[in-house]
Amino acid sequence: MSETPTPNFDGTDPDGLPDDRRSLPRTRLSNAIDRFIMAVGNVASWIWVLLILGIILNVTLRYVFGRATVWLEELQLYFYAIGFIIGLSYAITWNRHVRVDALADRWSPRTRAWIELLGMLFLLLPFSVSILIEAVPYALTSLHLNEGSPSPGGMPYTWILKSFIVWGFALIFLAAFSRMLRCTALLFERPRPIW
Repeated sequence: MSETPTPNFDGTDPDGLPDDRRSLPRTRLSNAIDRFIMAVGNVASWIWVLLILGIILNVTLRYVFGRATVWLEELQLYFYAIGFIIGLSYAITWNRHVRVDALADRWSPRTRAWIELLGMLFLLLPFSVSILIEAVPYALTSLHLNEGSPSPGGMPYTWILKSFIVWGFALIFLAAFSRMLRCTALLFERPRPIW
C-alpha cells in the first residue's frame, strides 16, 4: 500500500487539490476538473480585492469629496455577484458547501457518498442544466441589445454581468460532475479511483 502524502499548510495535497481524501477518492477526470475550477477560483478571488478598493473609493468620493457615482456603486454589485457565483463552484470543489453536518457526521463514508451522489444526480446537476438552458438565451439577448444600466450614469455593458450566470453555472455543473465521479469511484470503483 502506498504511503498517503501529507497535506500542505494551505489545506491542499501535494497535487495542489483540496486534501479531502478521507471522504472520497479521486479520479483522473475529477482531478482535471478540480484543477481547472481551482485555477478559475484563484484568479476570481482577486475580485474581492477589487470590491474592497471600489468600496473604499466610493466612500472616499462620497464623504470626503461630496461626489457620488452611480456607475461605481453598480460596479461594486457586479464584483459581488461575479465573486459569489464563481465562488459556488469553488466551494463545491473544496467540499465547503452547505449541508446538514449534524446528520452527515454520523453516517458511514459509503452512506454519505450515496446521499451526495443522489443529491448531485437528481438535484444539483439538473438544476444547473435548467439554469443554463434559460441563462444562455438571456445573456445572448442582452449581448445583442448591448444592454446597459437603466440608471442615468450607470454602468454600460450589463451583458457582461449576465454572461457570468452562464459561466458560473457551467462551473457549478463541472464541480458537481467531479464530485459525482468521486462518489461513483468510492461506491462502484468506476471510474477507477486513484487515492
